Amino acid sequence: MKISNHTVVEIHYTLKDADGAVIDSSANGEPLKFLQGVGNIIPGLEREMLEKEPGDKFTAVIASENGYGEQNPELIQTMPRSAFGGVEELTVGMAFRAESTEGHPIEVEVIDIDGDEVTINGNHPLAGVELHFDVEVVSVREATPEEVDHGHVH
Repeated sequence: MKISNHTVVEIHYTLKDADGAVIDSSANGEPLKFLQGVGNIIPGLEREMLEKEPGDKFTAVIASENGYGEQNPELIQTMPRSAFGGVEELTVGMAFRAESTEGHPIEVEVIDIDGDEVTINGNHPLAGVELHFDVEVVSVREATPEEVDHGHVH
């Protein structure tokens, strides 16, 4: 069966950056399982999956705008250390759940501390990064009506 919208797909993948450094891989674990065509994976890879079938192996280079998007400078903000009132020891690299200006939950990372000022970045860690995927299609099946209705694999 070929991959089309509303099929359940299992893949093994290795994700690398443009320099070939491995960012993530399913090679030593379970395959990634997702419902095709509903935005469960990044748009560029979802498009590349169409018409593939079990056993297919391919490489896909996904531009940042078709992956996690470009860096948004508005998501980098400097605020007073006092805004982190409940945190005793604040360090670069710490991650926090916050609320975007639209009221949506967002993960932010502390990227700089300068005295009483803390700079956070709400961009996805892979925003602005060209993504290189090596993919092997493991299985494809029709989604159940419930999976299609719920928008994810059960």
